[in-house]
Amino acid sequence: MAFIIAEIGTSHEGSLQKAKLLVDCAVEAGADAVKFQWVYADEILHPETGFVKLPTGNIRLYDRFKQLECAPSFYKEMLEYAHSKKVKFVCSPFGLKSLAELLKIKPDYVKIASPELNHFPMLESLAEYRIAQKKNGEIPVPVIVSSGVSKLKDIEKALSILGTEDISLLHCITSYPAPENEYNLKLVSNLKNIFGIETGISDHSLDPILVPVLSIVCGGTIIEKHITLSRKTSGLDDPVALEGEQFALMVHAVHQTEAALNRYGKEKGWEIAFSQLKESFDEEKILSCLGTGIKKLASAEEKNYGRTNRSLHFMRALKKGEKITASDIGVLRTEKVLTPGIGPEFLDIVVGAVLTKDVKNGAGVQFEDFMEKPC
Repeated sequence: MAFIIAEIGTSHEGSLQKAKLLVDCAVEAGADAVKFQWVYADEILHPETGFVKLPTGNIRLYDRFKQLECAPSFYKEMLEYAHSKKVKFVCSPFGLKSLAELLKIKPDYVKIASPELNHFPMLESLAEYRIAQKKNGEIPVPVIVSSGVSKLKDIEKALSILGTEDISLLHCITSYPAPENEYNLKLVSNLKNIFGIETGISDHSLDPILVPVLSIVCGGTIIEKHITLSRKTSGLDDPVALEGEQFALMVHAVHQTEAALNRYGKEKGWEIAFSQLKESFDEEKILSCLGTGIKKLASAEEKNYGRTNRSLHFMRALKKGEKITASDIGVLRTEKVLTPGIGPEFLDIVVGAVLTKDVKNGAGVQFEDFMEKPC
């Protein structure tokens, strides 16, 4: 049966009581796991990245993430609560500090979110931890990797670091909400064949049925979807999350599709699923949702490539002639108003280099900042 993850994310807004209610909601809806996000704003964004619109007005996006920070004890309690409810605990770290703290509480799964697919320092640290576990006779912690706002080469690079043992890959569109007709779900089976690992979807579309059911028909075995107590509450992802009743509807539809595939085989099972979907969706929409199976950026996320992913940013203003130190550089999402820098793979050559020009606090690191132009 498909492994269904209820993405709680930061919908709890720092409240243990609300977090437990969300876990209860996920369990009642039939989820197999609950997922949290271990947030430290400094690991995600530069303070000057820009503003986000909320019902209460504009707020710095960095400050919004600061509001979502929780102590390690919060996550440990939620892990224990999830286990008491017989579901798995999944969590996304966003940097070296949150990763180290997450690994200390021994999660059931580590989830690498799409924007961190190229956070190479964090991936390398996780890979080293898993290697050490294996040497000590332990089973390496399983890892689930999302692949929104990425190209095939980005997935290949991440998996070259993490390996493929106990690794699962989720196809995703990093857009909120994600349009169903751009989901290109044939890619689920293609990625499975390319990398030889379990695949599924991280679904940010609004509908509880179409994308999840088609992902199962396409060979997916994992579904991650946001859950909320109410779409009207103020969590960052609440507007695109499913309320409990909708989440339960998704779980039922997914398991119903699996039962048809198991009983009648792939070809007949697909016919049954297609027939049922046509009761609610026109054929053109279903086929557009399936797509071509070729890995490429969806139109809805194309403009965010390089901004949502990680790049190198200066953490303070520096003068020409200064030597760049590790503390001067952040591996961050660019997001709103800043200019993206060069990729995290160049971190080692940036640290220790001498600036050839003045640079501003928050600016994306460019090669010309520390390398002379050839004559």
